[in-house]
Amino acid sequence: MSGAGLTHAWLEQESFRAQNRLAADFAVFAHPHQEHGALGNDGRPWTTWLMLGGRGAGKTRTGAEWVRALVFGRSPYASHAYGRIALIGETWHDAREVMVEGESGLLRTSPLHERPTWTASRKRLDWPNGAVGQVFSADEPEGLRGPQFEAAWCDELAKWRYAEATFDMLQFGLRLGARPRQLITTTPRPLPVIKRLLVDPRTRVTRAPTQANKDYLSPVFLDAVVGRYAGTRMGRQELDGELIEDRPDALWSRALIEACRVVEPPALSKIVVAIDPPGTSRKGADACGIVAVGRAESGWFYVLEDASAAGLSPSAWASKAIALYHRLNANNIVAEVNMGGEMVRAVLREVDHTVPLKEVHATRGKYLRAEPVAALYEQGKVKHVGCFPDLEDEMCDFGVEGLSSGRSPDRLDAMVWGITSLMSNFISGGPRIRLL
Repeated sequence: MSGAGLTHAWLEQESFRAQNRLAADFAVFAHPHQEHGALGNDGRPWTTWLMLGGRGAGKTRTGAEWVRALVFGRSPYASHAYGRIALIGETWHDAREVMVEGESGLLRTSPLHERPTWTASRKRLDWPNGAVGQVFSADEPEGLRGPQFEAAWCDELAKWRYAEATFDMLQFGLRLGARPRQLITTTPRPLPVIKRLLVDPRTRVTRAPTQANKDYLSPVFLDAVVGRYAGTRMGRQELDGELIEDRPDALWSRALIEACRVVEPPALSKIVVAIDPPGTSRKGADACGIVAVGRAESGWFYVLEDASAAGLSPSAWASKAIALYHRLNANNIVAEVNMGGEMVRAVLREVDHTVPLKEVHATRGKYLRAEPVAALYEQGKVKHVGCFPDLEDEMCDFGVEGLSSGRSPDRLDAMVWGITSLMSNFISGGPRIRLL
């Protein structure tokens, strides 16, 4: 090959390398809400970067790229290399599936020569330069007691079951280096911890709707989902990334629910698993409301778990409800049987014919059924064991006209049936229960 040919081949090779380097440089292509920014609310360098965004707005990708930049000390996100980083997800499963192994997670976004070694059994990432990332679940706040870090990435904080306890425990561990920092990527919900961060002078806030990242999203998703929910309360929160406060005519308020939150229930004299079955299992149908509620000897009620789910077949939601019944050692299942009573009974019997079933019939509208339960909340007689974001969103968006989205309040309805069942049992001495 001639000298000119060699030169041309070398230039092509260098061009290819340059393109690869450019493609791996996230900061070059970052949207405004993903850019570094040096100052917080008070005009000084920030400690917390709070990124509020709609679904698909690029929050996870930003988190992964930010961590990668810290590990290697890359401008503009970092001025030096960070050695110890905490990675906290809603659950251990979410942290692994989204933050570490997900499509926009740390493993897939890292070039091969920079990719960390993932040891699932140790919940740990080890980078080639010696940096370490430890993975935690927000379901286990005490897991953050002891370790110390220079930085942290918190994903979907607004969905954390123990948001306050986990976030507080993390702050005690951010004690290495000259200026420890944390990035929070989340779809917003009006939780106290989010509200405090919004006004904290050490916080930098960026926002983005789903549309900001539309070039990387399915056109079908944009047409179907954005078209359906745009302008609704749910759409403003989940797509536009807005922090939605209480609905003025709702039966419950955020403050009321926060005041009723506890970490552990007392000894419970009775536990029920309440089901609000969907009318159909077709795609886009209502969810199956599945909520476990307990009653103490004091007469107070405790919401224990929200296992509601959408898109399940009758046998699938029946199995889910009965599994919860057995796990909590509940006394019986409560199920609304207005629509398809025989079907409800049959699918539960097919899964486990020994489970006691109390059938309930709706003779009044959802709002009228919910009012006595809301009154118990006002009296401080209902407690939430942990946090149930989806259920609580329905509660704080449920007015005389129902939910602002027009959908059925399935989780709320199941919770109301559960507490109502325990109320009647407490007052009358026991409902009629049939064996499946």
